[in-house]
Amino acid sequence: MTRLLELTAAELLDRFASTDPTPGGGSAAALAGGLGASLVAMVCGMPKTRTGAAEDRARLDAALAWVGEAGDRLRALVEEDARAYDAVMAAFRLPKATDAEKAARKGAIAAALVRATEVPLETAEACLVVMKAAQEAAAHGNPNAVSDARTGGALGLAGLIGAAENVRINAGSQAESGAAALERVELTLREGRSRAAALGI
Repeated sequence: MTRLLELTAAELLDRFASTDPTPGGGSAAALAGGLGASLVAMVCGMPKTRTGAAEDRARLDAALAWVGEAGDRLRALVEEDARAYDAVMAAFRLPKATDAEKAARKGAIAAALVRATEVPLETAEACLVVMKAAQEAAAHGNPNAVSDARTGGALGLAGLIGAAENVRINAGSQAESGAAALERVELTLREGRSRAAALGI
């Protein structure tokens, strides 16, 4: 099967537009964050910095490393989110005619929902790294590319918000692990909004 990011851009957009349940919002959130990471990496990698000072170059090089790792992870999460939700649907389709089947189905659903919560939580946290790097790019990068840095940060924020929505909906039916995931994502979202304000987006 062709991986999502191996499709053409038009084909991928058509897949998102289809009525199939995957790829859905979680994959779209990871894709938004990954696109933002690419834009921020471009700004951080430009030879021209804001002032030409060594500190600018050092800050940009550090941010380039963070956003490169986050971007790689977000690319993988586009696919992982689709697989995680496919597993949830598969678990709900398991037979439930006998008590043993019902127990097995219940366990499979619970495990699938845990994974379907973990993946967007990872997406949200990676998107926050994109926003952090976008701040560095805007502050220390080429002034002519500040709009690219801010756009990258805005895409990171969009990915974070979308991922948080997926965490909330999947964690809601869980007990202890769901509560912990919700706490983590709310903290991540709060920091993301603060960074967005600092970026002026």
